[in-house]
Amino acid sequence: MKAIAGTLVVVGTLLGGYLPHGSFGILIQPLEMVIICGGAIGAYIIANPGWVVKAGFSGALGIAKPAPYNKTVFLEVLGLMFKLFNKARREGLMSIEADVEDPHSSELFNSAPSVAKNHHAVDFICDYLRLMISGASNPYQLEDLMIVELDGHHHEALMPSQAIGKVAEALPAFGIVAAVLGIVITMSYLDAGPMEIAHHMSVALVGTFLGILIAYGFIAPISSELANRAELEGAYFMVIKTSLMANLNGYAPSVAVEFGRKAVPSHDRPSFQELDEYLQSQK
Repeated sequence: MKAIAGTLVVVGTLLGGYLPHGSFGILIQPLEMVIICGGAIGAYIIANPGWVVKAGFSGALGIAKPAPYNKTVFLEVLGLMFKLFNKARREGLMSIEADVEDPHSSELFNSAPSVAKNHHAVDFICDYLRLMISGASNPYQLEDLMIVELDGHHHEALMPSQAIGKVAEALPAFGIVAAVLGIVITMSYLDAGPMEIAHHMSVALVGTFLGILIAYGFIAPISSELANRAELEGAYFMVIKTSLMANLNGYAPSVAVEFGRKAVPSHDRPSFQELDEYLQSQK
């Protein structure tokens, strides 16, 4: 919704300032769009690995949907961590082995739908609980391993937004390419009347306009939004890491998830009372 509203503001203000004295028809130049967008997409495909290309397209198409991480999602993952820690504390670490080995059939994991459908989160939780079950109990070594994994994951998560950001930087240049080609076409009409020449010059200038508009009105904001979502995803995994480390250091389940709550970004962080009420409702 936010992305749609922003798009409407960009388009509405531009047209509102232009249309009282300009013609809308001259702005509709399909061939200019083919040159600009086609060139940008081709360069994007050449410059990036296949998985980044795919992730960039899917991410750009997905920004119309709300961000996948919010207070409810953070509460769900904290609730899941509490249940896992509580079961392990009461019945022993081996009691959660079945949940860890087959999380998709686990009642605990399925009680947190937002976590269950996030395979990266499920793998991260299960991998480290599996290590703990196997006897890896040195908190310093496990924390170092988590940091290495999360740094790599965060770097990969930012790559699509960075790639799209480079496209935004290149689009004005593709607009100039379209404008230059338009000028070349205009040169073949020098023996025509002034109105004909003016029309072709206008079409050429529209290429520059479209390149700049698409770059800074749409593609650069998409890049920024994808980066914001990657940062929020990083915070989500930091919540899991912090909770796991607190549990490994011997804190009670309720205290371990309180450590995790403190890692939630302030704008999505549930209060102590909200978390406590949520945990009570899950028992």
